[in-house]
Amino acid sequence: MTEEKAQRFGADAVVESLINHNVKYVFGVPGAKIDRLFERLAHPNNAKAPKLIVTRHEQNAAFIAAGIGRLTGEPGVAITTSGPGASNLATGLVTATAEGDPVVAIGGQVPRRDLLRLTHQSMANAALFKPITKFSAEIQDPENISEVIGNAFEAATAGKQGASFVSLPQDVDDAPVMTPALEPMQAPVLGPASPADVNLLAQEIRAAKLPVILAGMRASSAQVTNAIRKLVKAANLPVVETFQAAGVISRELEEKHYFGRVGLFRNQPGDRLLKQADLVIAVGYDAVEYEPRNWNAEKQARIVTIDATAAQLDQNYQPETQLVGDIAQSLAILQANIKGYQPNEAGQKVLAQLHDELTQRDRDYVQAPDATKVEPLALVAALQDHVSDEMTVSVDVGSHYIWMARHFRSYQPRHLLFSNGMQTLGVALPWAIAAALTRPDAQAVSVSGDGGFLFSGQELETAVRLGLNIVHIIWNDGHYDMVKFQEEMKYKVDAGVDFGSVDYVKYAEAFGATGLRVTKPADLQAVLDQAFATKGPVIVDVPVDYSHNRALGESLLPDQF
Repeated sequence: MTEEKAQRFGADAVVESLINHNVKYVFGVPGAKIDRLFERLAHPNNAKAPKLIVTRHEQNAAFIAAGIGRLTGEPGVAITTSGPGASNLATGLVTATAEGDPVVAIGGQVPRRDLLRLTHQSMANAALFKPITKFSAEIQDPENISEVIGNAFEAATAGKQGASFVSLPQDVDDAPVMTPALEPMQAPVLGPASPADVNLLAQEIRAAKLPVILAGMRASSAQVTNAIRKLVKAANLPVVETFQAAGVISRELEEKHYFGRVGLFRNQPGDRLLKQADLVIAVGYDAVEYEPRNWNAEKQARIVTIDATAAQLDQNYQPETQLVGDIAQSLAILQANIKGYQPNEAGQKVLAQLHDELTQRDRDYVQAPDATKVEPLALVAALQDHVSDEMTVSVDVGSHYIWMARHFRSYQPRHLLFSNGMQTLGVALPWAIAAALTRPDAQAVSVSGDGGFLFSGQELETAVRLGLNIVHIIWNDGHYDMVKFQEEMKYKVDAGVDFGSVDYVKYAEAFGATGLRVTKPADLQAVLDQAFATKGPVIVDVPVDYSHNRALGESLLPDQF
């Protein structure tokens, strides 16, 4: 008598689909409407099933999954239950879609018979997520589970990457399934842009007096970064990075080719270089990173794009030519045609002046010996001393974010992470968890303000449970300061930016982590030494002097030079 074959359910089809897409981790919070799937993940039948990591909030599950997506280029996965379990994913998914991070989220749903009834946790899941994802669908037939999930993965990785959402009704999760899971499709292989267009761009560069590369989010893959590095070395081109392109320029190339990052206020050396350049070559740049109206307010820039997708046009961003294709291959063709190029003498003089300014700006601070709070640039410098090139640094949103984006140097792509599309509070610690899981041989570092930290601080327990080596630095000033100083610039007074104090050392210890505090600036180096030498999650509370913050938004570029 033959042994009866085990029954396959919808949940099994989901797990098989995740296995076929090489998913290593699933992050989420369980619930009744999706409990069979969680049972299959927690007690898998297949040794290749992804590891289930239960988080303390669904929003943070989406943040961690997006962090996995940004670091690897492959979709991270979050799974939650129905109702608020699903809706809590929204902030994480809209952030991922805006910022090009591939994510597949699966949300539980009431049984199909209850979809049009006013029942417990019944809502139009797919409709809710459609405006903020690249793909949003509800599975209506159990035999189509892997088909829908396969299309969700395809959408998350195609073109500009982003989030996909799949709604899984409880009776579909529980239903018997006969259809085998689809194998993943091989990603289409793009060729380079038109060689004729690349050759034309090479001629335009050779005729230019001061061309500049504006590197954006899609320049940060390993292949494109390598191609940019070869290009700028061969052709002596200057590079300006967006926040999401941090690390595209290596330590070796920094001295001659790095001219800072641009974002937020239009007052950086990189902004002036973009303004004075007679040709801007935008590589993998997305307008959400830094709106063209900020760096091309006068609408005078000559722009050419090299990208894998067509640009979104607006009044301040109208490229003369769009070279659409595999970015790295297009850059390789370009490199061969402009090897040995040099900006002219006037252009080299501009570059030398801007480089000197950029170098001096990072050193331009004085830490008074009797000060009770740490100067931002002193904290950036101290952190720079403790972070190796292999470490990943994730940065939350707040005043600290501006200081870090402008002054902290990074020499590997996707090792300095910012939320620069949605500017979402709370991403730093979840992204550090993603980094610690993805890059276990290097310590992960996260940075937040005291306001943003408590948006996701509960995931400290997740980091402790997993034994992750994370150093989290809190820039503590007692306000939502990024809002505060901008309100003061506009209205001469602030509003709604104050909150009570928290003992972050005790907070850390309550979760089983190590808590450290800098009580005076002179102790900063020693405290950071201890933090980076400590195993497991560490919280460092640093009192910060933000009295110079108004200067961050002042000294805007004039309309004309």
